[in-house]
Amino acid sequence: MQQAKPEKKKNFLDRYFKITEKGSTIGKELLGGLIVFLAMLYILPVNTNILSGDPANMSSGAVFAATAICSAICSIFMGVFAKYPVALSAGMGMNAFIAYTVCGTLGYTWAESLTLIFFSGILFFILTLTPLREKIINAIPQSLKYAISAGLGAFICFVGLKMSGIISLSTSTLVELGDLSNPTVLLGLFGIILVLVLLTCKNALIKKLAIIIAMVAVAIVGLILGLFNIEGMPSFSNANLGSVSEIKDTFGECFKTENLKVLGDFKSYAVMFSLIFVNLFDTTATLLAVGKEAGMLDEKGKLKDGKKAMLADAGGAFICGILGTSTVTSFAESTIGVESGARTGLSATFTGLLFALTLLIFPAFSIFMPIDGLTPITSLALVAVGAMMFSNLKHLDWDNKIIVFASFITVIMMLLTYSLSDGLGFGLIMYSLMMIFAGKGKDVHPFVYGISVFFVLNFVLSATIFK
Repeated sequence: MQQAKPEKKKNFLDRYFKITEKGSTIGKELLGGLIVFLAMLYILPVNTNILSGDPANMSSGAVFAATAICSAICSIFMGVFAKYPVALSAGMGMNAFIAYTVCGTLGYTWAESLTLIFFSGILFFILTLTPLREKIINAIPQSLKYAISAGLGAFICFVGLKMSGIISLSTSTLVELGDLSNPTVLLGLFGIILVLVLLTCKNALIKKLAIIIAMVAVAIVGLILGLFNIEGMPSFSNANLGSVSEIKDTFGECFKTENLKVLGDFKSYAVMFSLIFVNLFDTTATLLAVGKEAGMLDEKGKLKDGKKAMLADAGGAFICGILGTSTVTSFAESTIGVESGARTGLSATFTGLLFALTLLIFPAFSIFMPIDGLTPITSLALVAVGAMMFSNLKHLDWDNKIIVFASFITVIMMLLTYSLSDGLGFGLIMYSLMMIFAGKGKDVHPFVYGISVFFVLNFVLSATIFK
């Protein structure tokens, strides 16, 4: 009788991440991690440009280093601790909110903003440890969650158009079409057209990598045009990048006494709530999407070991405040890794390691830095991500007038007040009022009423005592 071949002994990685058990291989995991890294790579120059430019004015070297390190730590922690194929980095929208609303409109310094990011991260982590996180998610009508995401998308798209110079400030009409005779503006316009075309092409891989492909293409076109002495083109020597060692200037700033004073300002809590609120929905939606693709949902549609994944994500929120960058979140780009065959945390771990290695090639990112205050390359990423987030409006219950009106107020106020928190506040207040006067007040969760009252107090106090 022929003896059965002994089962091949699994190596440590296979045993720890259960790679074979989940129908994957180490090769597939590493390939998935690499593709996700390439799809997310744009966040390093984009986040650096947003937080190092006006009005935040942080050190570009410090922001780059903090973003790369946070992305590495959080992705590796997600992979090793939660064993999920989900990578994390600085959230698009959160960076623009910190720079243009918190530092710009509200007048906080970048160091004070880091304090708010740190404490909002602590609160977010505590929420995740308790059943409150799930209760808050369930308290908000699904359509309003889509509106919040769409409003954030419109906001960062507007920021991207402004950073590219395609729109500019106007004393008579607030904004107007930018100077299309400026070669830098035209390069930015080319980039936005290119990325939107790539996002709608038939090839799935090109679609997923559209942003980084477009950024590299625009950089190459700019370099070629620069050889013909066309002014305002990107180069590897047009920016004083500084050094990644400058992270020492931002590390731990959130703990300094002068920065902790912001906790005595009522407006600070509106900012922290907005950071928590958006990260809450963004992370949950991404984890569910990736979990569905990877077969990690149970029969009730909930994440298997979802608590670990949510804790890994929440833990990254306060690390950012310590190091010196905007809040991290789980990236939807992680789905491309799953589609490529990744099923375990090894892919996220590999993505994190690749983010750490970018610290060694920091000078190469000078090609993406601003040119005379304009960012023709990185602004396309803001417009692309904003457009994708704005598409969430398709999920609204368009037959429900209360939902439609509240969603409209949320989106338009986020855009026109240049503030995520103001738009969120107006949207929830209007939703609560309309539900009451429509005789449906009992259908509104008490949490929504509580947050609406909080925002009313915030607006009143901001207009009177804290004016």
